[in-house]
Amino acid sequence: MKEDFTHQLAQAQPYFIGEENAFRAAVLIPLVKINQAWHVLFQVRAFSMRKQPGDISFPGGHIDDTDESPKVAAIREAHEELGIAMNDVEVIGNLSPFITSPSFVIYPFVGILHDYPLPNYNKDEVEELFTVPLEWLLSHEPYMHEVDIAPTPNEDFPFHKIANGQKYKWRTRTVEEWFYEYEHYTIWGATARILKYFIELLQVRDIPVRQ
Repeated sequence: MKEDFTHQLAQAQPYFIGEENAFRAAVLIPLVKINQAWHVLFQVRAFSMRKQPGDISFPGGHIDDTDESPKVAAIREAHEELGIAMNDVEVIGNLSPFITSPSFVIYPFVGILHDYPLPNYNKDEVEELFTVPLEWLLSHEPYMHEVDIAPTPNEDFPFHKIANGQKYKWRTRTVEEWFYEYEHYTIWGATARILKYFIELLQVRDIPVRQ
């Protein structure tokens, strides 16, 4: 019996409970070199998009069943949105997955684009592209605002089966929303949180941003 438990618990498991049922997305943090200086590339989502029109994001999207891995999905999405050949995207690393909620996880990757500028980006999904110098990001701190998120049970929630019933004290979750202001662009939301994590990793080591 003990050996059976041990064997079963040693099997490969999801990264977190519920991962297999979560919406899984992959994004690419694209690095481009302009005048011997590294920049991070961002895209403004087309205003015709149904979800988050006009928001600033990294290229990325849903991990399809046909994608061999989150990394492959990130490269494919960059190809589809930026119009860059897949072999011109060199993934150089990944960040920790970002679990935005129990039902949504983002797998971020960092990659160098060996073809820039990108005149053939997908106009149906992307309004415009712009870059921010990595040197600027390393020297400018974002600012933060808090958002409180409270659960709202559905009408048919079985209050009669839980302690305290309808008087149950649901826990409000406070989320930190970070903002980067660069020229007339405002980077916030999941993009800003992933960007902040990436920049903090670089700040640990004095990585040259020009060469």
